[in-house]
Order: sequence, then structure tokens, then C-alpha cells
Amino acid sequence: MHIAIIGLPNSTKTTIFNALTRGNLETAAFSSGHFDVHSAVVDVPDARVDRLSAMFEPRKTTYAKVTYADIAGLAKGVGEGGLSGPLLNTLSQSDALLHVIRAFEDPDVPHTEGSVDPCRDLAIIDGELLLSDMIIIERRIERLQAQLKKGGDKQAKARDEAELALFLRLNETVNAGAPLRDMDLTPAELKMLRNYGLLTLKPLLVVLNVGDAPADTAIETLCDYRHRRTTIAALQGRLEMELAQMPPEEAAEFLSGYGISEPGLNRIIRMSYSLLGLHSFFTVGEDEVRAWTIPVGAHAVDAAGVIHTDLARGFIRAEVIAYDALIAAGSMAAAKQKGLLRLEGKEYVVQNGDILNIRFNI
Repeated sequence: MHIAIIGLPNSTKTTIFNALTRGNLETAAFSSGHFDVHSAVVDVPDARVDRLSAMFEPRKTTYAKVTYADIAGLAKGVGEGGLSGPLLNTLSQSDALLHVIRAFEDPDVPHTEGSVDPCRDLAIIDGELLLSDMIIIERRIERLQAQLKKGGDKQAKARDEAELALFLRLNETVNAGAPLRDMDLTPAELKMLRNYGLLTLKPLLVVLNVGDAPADTAIETLCDYRHRRTTIAALQGRLEMELAQMPPEEAAEFLSGYGISEPGLNRIIRMSYSLLGLHSFFTVGEDEVRAWTIPVGAHAVDAAGVIHTDLARGFIRAEVIAYDALIAAGSMAAAKQKGLLRLEGKEYVVQNGDILNIRFNI
């Protein structure tokens, strides 16, 4: 999972990046004006992995991973004429966008728009992303119309006509000021659009940095913002960044003192999984206990392919047990004695927390 962090200059993106990645990138009161990207790979916190690791005592424990990329501040007007190649490429390669919005006053950090207004800032970045999509869509419509005028074989013409019809629908949506993620698109249509870098098609996680204000009431103050595949969260950015850089024991004590149930990192990752329609399954053994990420609804053969392509190619059966059933049994040996393991075929829909052992032959 790859998530790009975006926002206006001085929106505290880097503070949130540090909080999510336990990093220590320097935060500045002024934007450098350069196109910079800082990335970090983070282990996905999962108490189930910890419990399985304690049970099997493997040589290696591997958590699922998420990559966060801190993108240089997107200034107002950046979308005019189309986003630059490097910026568009970086954003289009992400699975989702995380838009950081500053929702607190700080006289030492001037706001680029002169005042703190989360609704306005949200609208500015939305407008820049919509403008980028409009330009891409209009250019593609022009090219498809030109290709159709030239004629060609029936099969190619049919493909171009179908694509043109789709892009005309996209054009109507963005010109109405709505993000493409609000549209009803089929899996085939989404596949057709995969390589066009359409940014408002991506799932969006809006994160309000509320400073020292209570995070649980901040979302209520945000404008009415309702779109598909969109989630809004609030974080006390500076506090979360400080927590992320503490030793675990000290951080736990600090969290308790502030009445925070868990670090923001955990909550944001959980929201990201839900937003993207992802969940985890596990493989266990003496060598390794490992969490794997797959889409909700994926089949056993798909899970096998995530582990290794050879397992999918030679798939015979998947030996499956639910995490809760294994924990209740106390050990894999006890689970087998109780008949809790079962064999499933290629079409079995993997459930969140399933523990799989793939039987295969090449």
C-alpha cells in the first residue's frame, strides 16, 4: 500500500509524515518551493501478528507494510496547464491520497492564504486535482475523436468508441465539480483508466491537524464534505509526532496521561485499509510469522499469488484456520486435534485474519 501525503505549503504535512512514520524530517515555517518527495516504509501495527509470533516463536516476524510519501506543498494554481510530469507521476503511482489540512493558529507559521480555514484549503487542493483531471480527460477525448475520424479496423474502432463514451462521462463529472471517485465505474472501466493518472479517482483520506485542540470534536467543524471512498480524521499532529519518536514504554505512559487510547499511526493505517478495501491474512511456522495484505473478496489462489507466483500457478488446496479459532485452541497441534483446520479450493474467499498454508505442486 502506497499513500501520498499532499497539502498546501505549511499545511504541516511533514509533521503528520513524521507522526505516521516515526521519522524526524525537519519541519519548517516556510516551503522550500522545490519539488521534493520523502518516503518511508512503516510496519502495520497488528496485535494478531504479535500473538502469533509469541505462539510459534519463529526466526523472523514480518508485519504488513505501508509506504508514505511526503510530497512538496501544492501551491494554489499548481494545476493550471496540467501538473508537472514528476509530480503527476508520483501522485498517480499512489494507491490513495492523504490530504493534510492545518486547523490551528500558529503565529510562527504563516498560512499561505493569510488565515486558517480548513474548508477553503480543502476546496483549493480539490480544485487543483480536478483541474489536472480535466486537462487529461479533454486531451484524451480530442485524441480519441481524431483517431475515430481516421477510421481503422472494426475492433479498434469499437474499443475507441467505448473509451470515448467513458471519457465523455468523466468529463461531465469533473465539469460539474465532482471528483471521479463519486462515479459508478465497473472493474473493466477502472482497469481502462488505470494508466491515465486521474487523481480525483483515487481514495482520499483527509487529515485535520488540530494542533493542541481535542481531536474528537474537530471533524464536526469541517464543512459538509461527503464523497465516496473518502474518510476524514483528526490528529494532534505535534503530540503524535513526539509520541512516535518515544520508546514504546514511554509512549504508552504518555498516551495514558493524555487519555489517548492508541497512537494516531494505528488509527490512520486502519482507516487506510478500510478506505482501500484491504485486509490481512497470515502465514505461520518456525521460520516466519508473516502478515500479507490482499483486497477484501480476494480468493485463496489470489492470496497464494501474493505469497509467490509459483504457489498460485501450482495451487492445489489451501489449509485454512481462522485466527480466533487458533488462539482459542491454544496451538496448531490442538487445533488439528479438534478438526478446526479445513481444506479450501481456489474460489474460497479469504477472510480477515485467516491463517493459510498453501498446498501446491509445480
